Amino acid sequence: MSVPIPIAAEDLPANTVGEELRALFKLALPIAAAQAGMALMGLIDTAVVGRVGAGPLGAVGLGNGIFFGLGVVGLGVMMGLDPLIAQAVGAQNRDRARALLYQSGWLALGTTVILAIPIALAPLLLQPFGVAPEVARDARNFILWRLPGLLPMLLFTGTRAYLQGIGRVRALVISTVIANVANLGLDVLFVFGKGPIPAMGASGAGIATSICSAVQFAVLAWDARANNVEYKGSTPRAAPDVTLLKSALRVGIPVGLQLGAETGIFALAGLLAGRLGAIELAAHQVALSLASFTFCFALGIGNAAAVRVGWSVGARDHHAVRRRGFCALGAGAAMMSLSGLAFLIIPREVASLLSNRPEVLTATVPLLAVAALFQIADGIQAVGAGVLRGLGDTRFAFLANLAGHYALGLPIALICGFLLERGVLGIWWGLSAGLFAVAAALLARFARVAGRSFEAIDAAPIETHSTSSSL
Repeated sequence: MSVPIPIAAEDLPANTVGEELRALFKLALPIAAAQAGMALMGLIDTAVVGRVGAGPLGAVGLGNGIFFGLGVVGLGVMMGLDPLIAQAVGAQNRDRARALLYQSGWLALGTTVILAIPIALAPLLLQPFGVAPEVARDARNFILWRLPGLLPMLLFTGTRAYLQGIGRVRALVISTVIANVANLGLDVLFVFGKGPIPAMGASGAGIATSICSAVQFAVLAWDARANNVEYKGSTPRAAPDVTLLKSALRVGIPVGLQLGAETGIFALAGLLAGRLGAIELAAHQVALSLASFTFCFALGIGNAAAVRVGWSVGARDHHAVRRRGFCALGAGAAMMSLSGLAFLIIPREVASLLSNRPEVLTATVPLLAVAALFQIADGIQAVGAGVLRGLGDTRFAFLANLAGHYALGLPIALICGFLLERGVLGIWWGLSAGLFAVAAALLARFARVAGRSFEAIDAAPIETHSTSSSL
C-alpha cells in the first residue's frame, strides 16, 4: 500500500537556483549540526584532555582516529538507508519508509557485532607502529571505553536517515545540543575527577562520550516515535526483513568502504605522525580535529543533497536530479572556502581552541595552511559522494577514494614526510593531493551521469500488518 507523504509534495517544486538553495540549506543545516555534534564530542574530548598534557592529547586524538576509522564503516552501512528512504518518500510510499526505519535497528545491531572485534583489537597495533608505550596505553583505554557507544551511534544514524527523509530534522539539533552539553560536564568530571570519582584521563573521555552517544540516540528515538504516533497506517514487520536488509547492505556497504577508506587514510597518517614524536602527533591531531569539524558542514550538505536527489529519483523528476546535484556541489565548495579562510588568516587562534601548549601550536600552524588549501576539495568530494548516493551510485565513490588516497596520496605522503624529511607537514601534502584527486573524480562522474533516467532502488511492495502502532 502506498501512503502519501506531505513533505515530498512541499519540497519537490523548488525550480529556481535560489529556491533550491533555500530548500537545501533548510534541510542541510540541522543535518550538519548533528554531524558536527558527533565531531564536537571528539573535539571536546581532545580539548579537555589537552589540558592534561601532550601525551594524553595525542592518545585521545589517535584513539578517536582509530575508533572512527573503523566505526565509520558502520556509519556508511547505515547511510545506505538514506537513498532508500528518500526515494520511498519521493514515490509517496510511507509504508516502505517506515519499514526501513524498523529494519535499521537490526542493521545497526549486526554491524556493531561485526565491527566490535576489530575496534577492540586495533590498539594492539600501536606499539608495533612505533607509538610511545604510554601514548599507546592511553589510546587503548580510550578506545575500549568508547566502544560501548558504537551501537547507539549507529542506531542514531539509522533514525536520522528516516527523520531527514521525511523532512523532520529539528530533533537532530536538539539531540546534538543535549549530548554535547552533557559530554562537556562528564568529560571534566571523569578526566580530572571530583569527590569519589578518580581522575581517569583519556579513559574518562571515552566513558563520557559513550554515555552521551546513548543520550543522543534516545532523544532522536523519542522524536521518531512521536512522528509514528501521528501516522496511522500499516505496521511494518518488527522481525528482520531479508529483502530490505539486502537492499540496504547493497547500497550501504560501498558507502561504508568509501568512508572507511577516506577516514582510514587519516588514521594511517596519525600512525605515521606518531612515529615522529608526541609533539608532531599532537599537532596532527589538533589540525585533523579542526578539519574534521569543518568537514561536517560539507557532509551535512552532502546528506541533504542525497535526500533531495533521492526524492527526485523516487518522483521520476530527472531534470531536478541535475539541478539539485550541481546546486549542492556549489554550496559545499562555497561553505568550505569560508573555513579555509579562517585556517589561513587566524591559524594560531583556531588551534588554541584545542591546545594551550606553545610547542603544539607552533607545529599545528603549518598544517592548517595545508588544510586551508584542501577545504574546497574536501567539500566537493563530500557533496559529490552525497549526490551520487542519492542516485544509488555508491561503488564509484569507494573506488575513487581507493585510487585517490592510496594510489596517489599515500605515496606522496611517504615521499614528502620521510624520504624528503618534511615530517608531518609532508604527510599532510600527501593527504591534500589525495583529496583533490577524489574531488575531481566525483565531480566528473556526476557531470557524466546526471540527467540519465534512474529508477528507484528495489521499490517493490513491502509486507505490513493492518493495525496502526508507534515505533
